[in-house]
This record gives sequence, C-alpha cells and structure tokens, in this order.
Amino acid sequence: MKIRFNRLALGLALAGCGSLAHAAGFALIEQNASGLGNAYAGQAASAQDASTIFFNPAGMTLLPDSQLVLAGSLINPQAEFSGTVSPAPLGGGNGGDAGDLAFVPSAYFAYRVSPDIVVGVGLGAPFGLKTEYDSTWKGRTQAIKSELKTININPSIAWKASESLSLGAGISFQYVEATLSNATSGAVPPNVGTVEGDDTGWGFNLGALWQLSEATRIGVAYRSEIDQSLEGDLSFSAAPTVIPVTADVTLPDSASLSVFQKLGSRWELLADITWTGWSDFDELRIVRTSGALVSVTPENWDDSYRYSVGANYYLDDKLMLRGGVAYDETPVSDAFRTARIPDENRTWLALGAQYRLSDKSVIEVGYAHLFIDDAQINKTESGVTLSGEYESSVDILSAQLTLNF
Repeated sequence: MKIRFNRLALGLALAGCGSLAHAAGFALIEQNASGLGNAYAGQAASAQDASTIFFNPAGMTLLPDSQLVLAGSLINPQAEFSGTVSPAPLGGGNGGDAGDLAFVPSAYFAYRVSPDIVVGVGLGAPFGLKTEYDSTWKGRTQAIKSELKTININPSIAWKASESLSLGAGISFQYVEATLSNATSGAVPPNVGTVEGDDTGWGFNLGALWQLSEATRIGVAYRSEIDQSLEGDLSFSAAPTVIPVTADVTLPDSASLSVFQKLGSRWELLADITWTGWSDFDELRIVRTSGALVSVTPENWDDSYRYSVGANYYLDDKLMLRGGVAYDETPVSDAFRTARIPDENRTWLALGAQYRLSDKSVIEVGYAHLFIDDAQINKTESGVTLSGEYESSVDILSAQLTLNF
C-alpha cells in the first residue's frame, strides 16, 4: 500500500535535505554535529550521544537514562562545469553553479527501559542530492535539475549482553522523493521534460559494540539496502501532456568498522572504515506504467570506501576540541560520469568543539571543508556529447543541542 505523507509536514521535515551530495555518491553522512568535528571518524564506536542510533544502535547502552539530540547542518556546495558540447550549434553557457545552499536537520531520542535495555528513535535524511543548471546551458539535453530527498524514521533497541558486549538493531522506514528534468531538444527556449515521483520502503540496521577495556571500544555496524519503486508523472513545459511513469532504485547498504581509544585523561583517538554497496546502482531506467521505455542511463557505479581518523582534546571539564580528516572514494568512474551526479573523490578537513552548559545540557559545533578532485566528463546522450570538467567543493557548518534527563 502506498503511504502519502501530509505535504506540509513532509516539506518541513525535508527542508533543505536535497543538495549536492556531501559523502560520495548521493549519501548524506551529516546525521549529527558531534561527529562532524572528527570528520565522522569512529562513529560506530564513539557512542557520544543519541545519534548513535544511526551509526550503531548498540551504543545506546552507554547513554544516560534518557537523552534528546537536536542537530542541524548548513551545507554550501559548489560545482561549476567548464567545457564544450557537440554538435556546437547547440550553444549555451556552462550552467552556472550547480550547487545549492541547504539546511539538513536531524533528531534522536533514547530512553532506558532497564539497566540492560535502551530504546530510541532517530529522524534524519541518509540520502540526498540536488544539482541544478541554468535552463539554457549547453548540457541542457542531458540534465537541468536532479533532486533526491529522503526522510528516514529509525526506531531502535540496544541490549547490554555482558559487561563488555552490547548489541543493537533498528528498523528504517524511508520515504524518497525525486525530480529529474532536461530539455527534449536543443531549442531555445527549451521544452523541458520533468519526471517527478515518490515511494516508501523498509530496511534495517544492526550493530555491536565491544568494550575491550576502560580505554578501548570497537564498533561494527550495518545498514541494509532499501528497494524503492518510485511512481509519478512525466510532464512537458511546452505541452499539457502528463504521462504516468515508474523508476526502480536501490538505496545502497553500508558497513562500518570503528575504533575509539582513550589516551590518558585528555586525549581520545577515533578511526573508521566504511564500505558502501553502490554497485547496485547500474542504471537509471524510467518507464511508462504500460511498460514502454522512456529513458535509460547506464551508471555502472562501483562499491566505495571511506577512511577517517580523528582526535578529541579536553581543555577542562567543560570544553572539548575536536579534529579529523577523511578520504571518501567516489563510486563513479570517468567513463560513466553524468551531469546529474558529477561525483569525484573528496578529502575532508574538519574541526569542532563541545561545551557543557550543565550536567544536563551540551552544545556542539563543527565545521568541515571538502576538497573534491576535478571531475572529468565525456558523456554522449541522444547524439549530444558533453565534454569537460567540474571544479567542486563543499563547506559544512553544524550545531547540536544534547539534553540529558
């Protein structure tokens, strides 16, 4: 049964969730502000607050009786194309900055049922994408607007199986909404075809946390893939025609291995490696509900890895400083890069701070700059070849309030 959310409520929940993706592909790792300052290193082992519901639900056993986390990230991506198009008479500019300023919110609540059992729920956006070019740019027949929004509701439970081992599990109920547009020919003004669709799907996440000693924790976590069958409409700016269409997409699974290590009373070290199963994204196929093909774009993405290390330093009982670096592999090869997702490898440099307002409340801030490798593109669709490169970067500023009860 298809579930339709109240559009106003959904719009508020999804505010700004679509932007140029900040982790590789179209994943969004910005699920808290406390992890941003470490470039999200060690998140499956740190369990520093209730946002562990997303990264490793087993970490809830380390939290106080009840905890509420409210976080938001202001994200400013930039992506600018330079190059040529053939046949040359198509004309047009380079499309301007395809990035867009966005605000991505998240929230978590954890409650201790018994000394060994904690339950919680998380709300966030694990995937998101938006690239948008000038409508008359030279690559308009391949892409104008590409937007993906998600909202994920994640009830979870954690069990302290022994003094050293905690286990966790959760269910993900995920809503996805997508918009894709491009010109149907090189004419100016363009006749723009727009596909809009949405769907809901289910998945799960699992985690385990080992407390090897008072100073050392190891965490492993897994999030399942979620199959979505988007249903919507194809419309055209130059005609009143509306065509029902569908598109299948698999939002990928991921697995993380994290380490958290205390060094004396002031230092903490964190490290992480995360795998994402992007190879499921082999094509973008849009069909009419009758079964007739509308369009198909080969993607042929590869599985990718993200590596990160970070450190925390306690200046005193109230103030802690964070730092971190990460390397995020792109799943996109040069041969299959498209104007919709001009992704490349990215390097994170991050810093942050935590300040304890009281025994019950903590504020966090974090900042990261993402250096993105120049992305080469040489893509031919419908007889039009777009050739050139993208220069891209991302700046992220996050804040978080944590309340203990």
